[in-house]
Amino acid sequence: MRKVVYYLSTCDTCKKIMGQLDLEDFAKIDIKNNPLTEPQLLELYVITESYEELFNKRAIKFRQQGLNKQELTENDYKKLLLEEYTFLKRPVFLINGELYVGNAKKNIEQLVKRIGK
Repeated sequence: MRKVVYYLSTCDTCKKIMGQLDLEDFAKIDIKNNPLTEPQLLELYVITESYEELFNKRAIKFRQQGLNKQELTENDYKKLLLEEYTFLKRPVFLINGELYVGNAKKNIEQLVKRIGK
């Protein structure tokens, strides 16, 4: 059974969400200290079939770099996700082939039901 959480240790939202859950048997990967590798990103992509779905369009650098004004392709999203850790929508929970991406209330409610405290 594979259980992984990709998070940012400096993110208060990630800390809050992770504090609500029993993560004892999860591999915890801080993406700031251990940026996503191409194989890790591919594992997430296989489930979502979309790099854009994994992409955080609220990241400060997204606007600073003018990316919000460009038409980005799936390959662009892939490249950006591998270059900059803040572009990953977080936290990302991978639980035995199921993926929970981001901090949307509905997503977190499903996650809490799935793994509990």
